[in-house]
Amino acid sequence: MDFNMKKLASDAGIFFTRAVQFTEEKFGQAEKTELDAHFENLLARADSTKNWTEKILRQTEVLLQPNPSARVEEFLYEKLDRKVPSRVTNGELLAQYMADAASELGPTTPYGKTLIKVAEAEKQLGAAERDFIHTASISFLTPLRNFLEGDWKTISKERRLLQNRRLDLDACKARLKKAKAAEAKATCEGDTVPDFQETRPRNYILSASASALWNDEVDKAEQELRVAQTEFDRQAEVTRLLLEGISSTHVNHLRCLHEFVKSQTTYYAQCYRHMLDLQKQLGRFPGTFVGTTEPASPPLSSTSPTTAAATMPVVPSVASLAPPGEASLCLEEVAPPASGTRKARVLYDYEAADSSELALLADELITVYSLPGMDPDWLIGERGNKKGKVPVTYLELLS
Repeated sequence: MDFNMKKLASDAGIFFTRAVQFTEEKFGQAEKTELDAHFENLLARADSTKNWTEKILRQTEVLLQPNPSARVEEFLYEKLDRKVPSRVTNGELLAQYMADAASELGPTTPYGKTLIKVAEAEKQLGAAERDFIHTASISFLTPLRNFLEGDWKTISKERRLLQNRRLDLDACKARLKKAKAAEAKATCEGDTVPDFQETRPRNYILSASASALWNDEVDKAEQELRVAQTEFDRQAEVTRLLLEGISSTHVNHLRCLHEFVKSQTTYYAQCYRHMLDLQKQLGRFPGTFVGTTEPASPPLSSTSPTTAAATMPVVPSVASLAPPGEASLCLEEVAPPASGTRKARVLYDYEAADSSELALLADELITVYSLPGMDPDWLIGERGNKKGKVPVTYLELLS
């Protein structure tokens, strides 16, 4: 109990000394040890990294889960170290509603059949979204969260300790400065020869004793200053090493960002393929409404199949694209032009909608050319003795 009381009194004294030093610095009544410019830059970069990491983390969570109530629920489960229950995505819920509607309204009617097909596509979209959320959470959100809850807490703790060491150092400097001033004053008074007729000898003796006491106080203050300076330098070095580790954090976050972009690209490419297949299936249903608005074709470029799939517009059905009279054109009777044929690489698989089209396989090379009056979004493709229409958006023209 005695030991604890002494430690408590010592800690209280240190806290009071730091509080006094901090207050005097705020009012400009005490000197403050300044850190070097490089150290200040490291501190500023660390603070900026922490602030932006928090913002990116929160907004990514909003992107993956727009429902704030669901985010709060997931946060509570994580804090309680419990597994987050599986949640149905919006696409899967819409698919269930459409399937139930088709069952009640008649699955054999054109509307019912279409509802079933769209429900299957929405279910696939929901599954793709679930995979994307899971992948992004592991490869992107978890590393950011680990930095904020792990590395940054360690940095903050060492920075607070460095601040305390600096306050102790400046308090020792102030104490030494006051002790030296008092010693100088006492020395001046002690060096004066007393007039025994006017001044009592006792005053001279007391002045000499005070000078000796202040000498001891200066020695003690210098010793405390050396100890405080050593502790401050050691803590500054530890904090500096942690702050320089922010560069490694940036490298790690860069790798995680690439993983996030990769998973997002895969997700949107899957969504595009599912919707393209759905549109083809709907175009084959009798009595299915087909819009007449044609999307703009993207510029041809040597993009990768994954990127092209993620950015390419939906290709309308052939029946809606063919100009009058072209649908009845017999391709077997059409001879390729003497000039104007080009080689093209197929970006990804294409299933022919009817006999006038040519089925394509990814990465194969075919010969393509255009005929007068053809829709600019389509070309004639030849592979061996097979010939048919092919969509331009599925090709990369080589020569």
